Amino acid sequence: MELPIFELQISEDEDSALEVSYVSLVNEPAIEKNFIAFSEQKQSFSIVDNERRIISGPAMLADVPMFRKSTEDMPDHRVFFKAATIYDIAQKFFAKGFNQNFNLMHNPDLKAEGVCVFESFIVDTERGIMPMKGFEDSPEGSWFISAKINNDDIWDKIKTGEFKGFSVEGFFKYKKSQTQEEETFQKIKDILNEINN
Repeated sequence: MELPIFELQISEDEDSALEVSYVSLVNEPAIEKNFIAFSEQKQSFSIVDNERRIISGPAMLADVPMFRKSTEDMPDHRVFFKAATIYDIAQKFFAKGFNQNFNLMHNPDLKAEGVCVFESFIVDTERGIMPMKGFEDSPEGSWFISAKINNDDIWDKIKTGEFKGFSVEGFFKYKKSQTQEEETFQKIKDILNEINN
């Protein structure tokens, strides 16, 4: 049976709660892509070795359906974000200063202190902004982030593979997505309405 699919949307209104307000470090990202951990040793001016403690990867993939388990309100379904929505999400995320809003496994009680997004880009081939190495198959409009990890415990868990990727969280408006047949039927209906008017 084909699962229903919904487009998730936010509000551009800065006062609206329809937004992405947190990034979670998770063991199984909904987008099914793990981040890459960079732990390259670098020598500072004081000749001391320091781990860079940077993780980079996709936060959101454009137009990629993700499975969502059933809840009290809704049966199993799939959701996706359009590229334009992801652009608005990233803009609002930084405008509201959410770059230090991290938690673990989507648990609001497990705030990830010492974790901060310091780098971000949206794939836009017209502007020459390509997906990062290792994620070349990411669609146009996908959002990538890099986070600095200053928390020893979290860094150890990233190195051991306990946390493997980013997962955004927020409040979204659900819009029922039309099937290909429904879209075709609607186009025919619109054309017939134009002819009759």
